[in-house]
Amino acid sequence: MNWKYEDRRIYATDEKGELMCEATFVSKENGDLDIDHTYVNPSLRGQGMAGKMMQVVADYLREKGLKASATCSYANSWLKRHEEGYADILSKDMVDQAVACKINSKH
Repeated sequence: MNWKYEDRRIYATDEKGELMCEATFVSKENGDLDIDHTYVNPSLRGQGMAGKMMQVVADYLREKGLKASATCSYANSWLKRHEEGYADILSKDMVDQAVACKINSKH
């Protein structure tokens, strides 16, 4: 997957430009990030792409020295499952972070 990095967004498209995977995040008042949305194209679902995308996001956060929590339910559960390996990127807000599924770009 050819990942693209933009301000507050990591994503990948296919050769036709169709969105295949996407994670978005917003800055919080304390300077940490909130992963607020993840998306995997239906053609890739069930193949582990969401987990691979979160690995890319986590590595990006680590490389940039950033911390994050997640209101996106998938990202939140992924971060909690991988807490031991990624403790250095977890915001202290992860402990009591509320989650909300984002549909059509709205929570």
